[in-house]
This record gives sequence, C-alpha cells and structure tokens, in this order.
Amino acid sequence: QVQVVESGGGLVQAGGSLRLSCAASERTFSSYDMGWFRQAPGKEREFVAAISWSGYTHYADSVVGRFTISRDNAKNTVYLQMNSLKPEDTGVYYCAARPRRSGSRAVSYEYDYWGQGTQVTVSS
Repeated sequence: QVQVVESGGGLVQAGGSLRLSCAASERTFSSYDMGWFRQAPGKEREFVAAISWSGYTHYADSVVGRFTISRDNAKNTVYLQMNSLKPEDTGVYYCAARPRRSGSRAVSYEYDYWGQGTQVTVSS
C-alpha cells in the first residue's frame, strides 16, 4: 500500500502564493504518475495538474500560467507551486498516485492512491 501525504496548505490573500508538497512512501516513486486534484465546498473533485513518471506535465485550463507541478524523485516528493492565487482556488487539495500506465492523468478514477488532503483558503 502506497501512502501519500500532502502538506503546505493554509490561508493566503488573493494574489499570494503557496507551495504544496506531496510525499509518497513508494520506493519506486520514479515510476509513478502523480496528480493534484481539488474540491471546493459543494462541488465535485476536479483535476488541477499532473506529472508523468517521465516528467511530462499538464494542467487544468483554470490554472495554466499560475500553477507549476514538479517532482523530486530523490525525495519521493511532488510539488505544486501556486502563484497569483484567486478566491476560486479555495478548496481541499488532494495528491494522487498511480504506477505508470496509459490512460488519462486528468481523471480521478485513474489513480490508485490518495492522500488525506490539505486545505487551501484564498481570501479576497
């Protein structure tokens, strides 16, 4: 069982920045695809960003140019740098992991392991 633990959430003013971290317990982390999703109150969980085992990245349209996903395989960690935050970015952010395979990295059901989530609140 792979354990995934997020950290770095908090309260920030609009226009500010936060960096989320996600640490995974899997020793073969470098062969895992990783994703970030978020869920606002009363809304469904939505895709934010993903990075493949090989480093290919893609983003939801709503965060392009503001968020950056990256990974450090030596630390078994993936990061989500969030800049120019907006109130609509508020929600619980979840990190997800799956062994590398074909299939979309932008849908939640494609992931096997999930963290507990970290709260991000952006005030206006």
